[in-house]
Amino acid sequence: MADPVPDAARVRARNATRGVILATSVEVAESFWGRFLGLMGRPALPAGGGLWLRPGSSIHMLFMRFPIDVVFLGRAGVVGARPVVAVRAALRPWTGVVWWARGADGCLELPGGVAAASGTAVGDLVFLEPAAAAAETAAAETAAADAAEAAAEAPPVE
Repeated sequence: MADPVPDAARVRARNATRGVILATSVEVAESFWGRFLGLMGRPALPAGGGLWLRPGSSIHMLFMRFPIDVVFLGRAGVVGARPVVAVRAALRPWTGVVWWARGADGCLELPGGVAAASGTAVGDLVFLEPAAAAAETAAAETAAADAAEAAAEAPPVE
C-alpha cells in the first residue's frame, strides 16, 4: 500500500477524478498541537494554499478570520488515492462547525470557493503528493509543452 500521507512539511492536493490541482502548497498538521492551532488567528489562506488535518472527521471555525472550504477524505487506497467522503463549502468564520463527517480519515482545508470552482464532489479521488514530486511533474509537463510548441514552429523537413 502506498504511503497514505507523504512525510513532508508540504504536499500538493490533486483531484484525479476532475483532473485539477486543489492546492499546490498544503501544510501537513498531524500532531495534536498542529491540528489544535489549524488556521486559527491567521489573516488568510493564500491562493494555492491549504491545510491537511489528520486524523480528523470534524472541525470548527472559532477564531477564524476568513471562510474556507473543507474536503473530508477517507483512508488512502492501494495507489494512495483518498476518496472524498464529504464537502463543506463556504464555512463562515466563527460560526461554521462540522461535527462529524462519516468515513473521514482527515480533512483538507482550502480557500473559500475552491471546492465549487474545481467541481470536487463526494466520490472523487484525491492524491496528496510530496511537493518535490509535484514540482518535478510540473517541470516535465512544461518541458513537454515547450518541445511540442518548438516542433509546431519548426519549418517542415523536405
